[in-house]
Amino acid sequence: MNSQPIILASTSIYRNQLLSTLQIPFQTASPDVDETPLLGESAHQTSQRLSQLKAQAVAHQFPDALIIGSDQVALLEGAQLGKPMTHDNAVRQLRSMRGKTVDFYTAVSLFNSRTQNMQTALAETKVKFRDLSDDEIERYLHKEQPYHCAGSAKSEGLGIALIQSIQGDDPNALIGLPLIVLIDMLKKQGVNIL
Repeated sequence: MNSQPIILASTSIYRNQLLSTLQIPFQTASPDVDETPLLGESAHQTSQRLSQLKAQAVAHQFPDALIIGSDQVALLEGAQLGKPMTHDNAVRQLRSMRGKTVDFYTAVSLFNSRTQNMQTALAETKVKFRDLSDDEIERYLHKEQPYHCAGSAKSEGLGIALIQSIQGDDPNALIGLPLIVLIDMLKKQGVNIL
């Protein structure tokens, strides 16, 4: 069993909760990374690049660790949807998504700061949103206030009421951390979950 400490390079309580389900010891660290997409960068490229940057951003603090970085980008009709940050932006996002399918690209990276080995994988989740009324959108936003979530909805919370269907290989990916591929990555580094 690998004895390197495991670091989650994220301040997200949702990623923390997901990683906790694996029942392995880990610490969290805050990566200071600019999440702005680069010009001409696709949604999956953005999420992969940012997941790697987040893992590498804390490597100087943990020079002998396995560091997990993750990032999610939502894509609607070719346009990337970021975190809305405000109520008005969330209203605009949810109105634009009603009745449509949004692709969520969630990348996870595992960086071994001792060996400099980087593993990265991408999980795609297709989410079909219900044809919501303006009142339903307002009621949802006032109840859950998902202003720090790509796509303005939390599928692990009340946001599930906005969703008509979900297609993907890992239900955890939509929440923010693709655990199925992460388990494989950890195993390659000598960390067995079971």
